[in-house]
This record gives sequence, C-alpha cells and structure tokens, in this order.
Amino acid sequence: MTSTLSKIVLASNNAGKLKELQSMLASLGLELLSQKDFSLPSIEETGLSFVENAILKARYVAKETGLPAIADDSGLCVDALGGAPGIYSARFAGVDTTDSLNNQKLLRELDGVEDSQRGAHFRCALALVRHAEDPVPIICEGVWHGRILHELSGVNGFGYDPLFYVEELGKASAELSPEIKNQHSHRAKALTLLVQQLA
Repeated sequence: MTSTLSKIVLASNNAGKLKELQSMLASLGLELLSQKDFSLPSIEETGLSFVENAILKARYVAKETGLPAIADDSGLCVDALGGAPGIYSARFAGVDTTDSLNNQKLLRELDGVEDSQRGAHFRCALALVRHAEDPVPIICEGVWHGRILHELSGVNGFGYDPLFYVEELGKASAELSPEIKNQHSHRAKALTLLVQQLA
C-alpha cells in the first residue's frame, strides 16, 4: 500500500496531533500534511461513534484535497457516567468550552463517587482513506485504561489529562513526559497498529 502513498493529509488543525503523527509515520517515508495547509475548515462531527466521526473527517479532507487522508477521533469514556462524555468529550461543558470547564464539569458529575467506581478509559479511532470514496478505509483503535482523580494533577498534555490517573505508571497523564505518554496513550496504540498495517 505504501507504494501508492507518499503524501497524506491529517484531518485536523491540531498542531500537537500533527507533530505526534508525523514522528510515528516518518519511519515509513510518508509526508504528513495538515488540513491547515489547505485552509480547510473543520466539519461538524455528526457520527454516533468515534469510528464514524473519524471516517467522516477523513473522507471530507480526501475529497477537498484529492489526496489520501487520515483522521482521528478520540475521547474519554467514564464508567460511572455510562461512557460519557465519549464522542462529546471536547464539548462536554458546551459548544465553545475550554479544557478547564470540561474538567470542572467532570469533577461535579463524579462528586461523591468512590475511587473504586471512577474507572475510565481514553479511546482513539484512526481512519485512513486512499480517496474520498474508498470502500475499505483502514480503521485502527486504541484504548488506554485509568481512573478519574478527585482533583487536577500535573501540567503536561491537554484535555482531561490532569484528571486521568494511569495505575500502571502511578501518575496522572498530565504528569507524564510527552515521550512516555506517546508510548502508552490510546493514540499511540492506534498509531502503532496503523504503522504495522502500512508497513
């Protein structure tokens, strides 16, 4: 497959996400561009799952650029909240919200919930399409298990990282260096699977 792929467009304007994916795909000799390079606005995520949203975004960018496209959709799923915020993770506290407001809302929702009931996981779905009408997109998913803390901890990362405690590492995600996070995270796991498929 790599013989037909030399340039791929990432369906995101997130610079951090672009950098993360560029470093992992570099070994395959692939050039990863951003939808920002094409001045493309983001589209509304109307899917009902991470996979649906990832495919929607990848097809849109492939159609607009004429190049293969990759998209990721990811979020936090909290057991005690029935899997919420899930696909609405970025807008949990409202449409034009901030990480801080999302974290505050999550703490309010879990007020009084004991540690044993605060299990959660981050989930990432990656979709790669060779063209907008690709009938067989490559889908790779990664899951990262942890639990929700009672207060913020750490200054690294973004989103819910200060509240997401990783048992195996004994730290909140926001306390991990980018290098360590990129070895363990949900996106790292999905990307590893994608690199294996492309290789």
